[in-house]
Amino acid sequence: MTSDTAAQKAIDDWLPITANRNGKWWYSAFHNLTAMVGAGVLTLPYAMSHMGWGPGSVVLILSWIITLFTLWQMVEMHEMVPGVRFDRYHELGQHAFGEKLGLWIVVPQQLIVEVGTCIAYMVTGGKSLKKFHDTVCPDCNNIRTSYWIVIFASVNFVLCQCPSFNSISAVSLAAAVMSIAYSTIAWAATIKNGVQPDVDYSYKSKSTADGVFNFMMSLGEVAFSYAGHNVVLEIQATMPTSPEKPSKKPMWKGVILAYIGVAFCYFPVAFIGYYAYGNSVEDNILITLEHPAWLIAAANMFVIIHVIGGYQVFSMPVFDMMETYLVKELKLPPCLTLRLVARTVFVAFTMIVAICIPFFGSLLGFLGGFAFAPTSYFLPCIIWLKLYKPKRFGLSWTVNWTCIVLGVLLMTLSPIGSLRNIIVTAKDYKFFS
Repeated sequence: MTSDTAAQKAIDDWLPITANRNGKWWYSAFHNLTAMVGAGVLTLPYAMSHMGWGPGSVVLILSWIITLFTLWQMVEMHEMVPGVRFDRYHELGQHAFGEKLGLWIVVPQQLIVEVGTCIAYMVTGGKSLKKFHDTVCPDCNNIRTSYWIVIFASVNFVLCQCPSFNSISAVSLAAAVMSIAYSTIAWAATIKNGVQPDVDYSYKSKSTADGVFNFMMSLGEVAFSYAGHNVVLEIQATMPTSPEKPSKKPMWKGVILAYIGVAFCYFPVAFIGYYAYGNSVEDNILITLEHPAWLIAAANMFVIIHVIGGYQVFSMPVFDMMETYLVKELKLPPCLTLRLVARTVFVAFTMIVAICIPFFGSLLGFLGGFAFAPTSYFLPCIIWLKLYKPKRFGLSWTVNWTCIVLGVLLMTLSPIGSLRNIIVTAKDYKFFS
């Protein structure tokens, strides 16, 4: 073994994605569940209210099927070249589109999704802490959201020092359990409150244009509910592999479990929430529920714990990119100091942006349309067509092209809806809440 390969291996053993290859199949289940189920699940009834029963159900269920299919493709392609593992999304991109182009197609999108999600989670975490505080102690002094975001970030400053994916599996497990817990609270409390007497399922838009744009925006909201694909290869990289037992077997087992969890979180919340409140539902179902106070406080606490875990899962690939760049391109020595500084700077950056732009969620709809839809809905299909070259008009070819067409529609429509929403509500935005 030459000194070059040895040095390369030493670096790979140090980098967060490839450090630890003995993940269990259930690790992949809760990493995927944590990455998939965002706090976006709580906006699903609101998205349904803009889409109505028919289109809403179709979009929600079709998205679940398409993203499960593209996730399966990525799991299959992880070891399609014997003896090589594509441990990162961009490595698969480079294999399909070439060294340079592959990087430029995948990395910007992946960074938008991951950094964007981290910032959005900072805002969500801060707001949920504030809601928790206000629910538990309505008479206390009002503390600005900015301070809550800093308090929330302080947890991430510590946790972001966990070296690899397997080392955050406990955090991720807690987050996955919490996401199921607050989803269950959301639909169970809705059932307990019962269907509202004056429930109305008609569109609440003031004009046709308004309705169309709201529909587009809701498409985006549903699309972001299924955005775990950006970390799937990175999660699979932590699985052990051998020719007899390829890593896709344990990984796929975990993915199936995670997707059953996703269905259990999403469908009851979306359908029961919309059934009970119709078009009067708020964009966060927990706000609509208000009582009993202790339960809503608990649900907000669960959201906070989940968002902490989600932040770790989404930031890990970013840390990996940063550290790869610092060690391989800038030739810095891989050491604790490098990791401490790089990661602290990243968390500080997301925190500062979250404080400056507390309305980041609606911007994410705009940014996300360009990045979430491709990485989850059709980029895996394009790579699949390019590498496997299935027969024209055969089953595989048709299914992939259908996904690509639907994905491109989603990518073009949802940012239009979000942009219009930003323009309409921009006058209410405040920097530094």
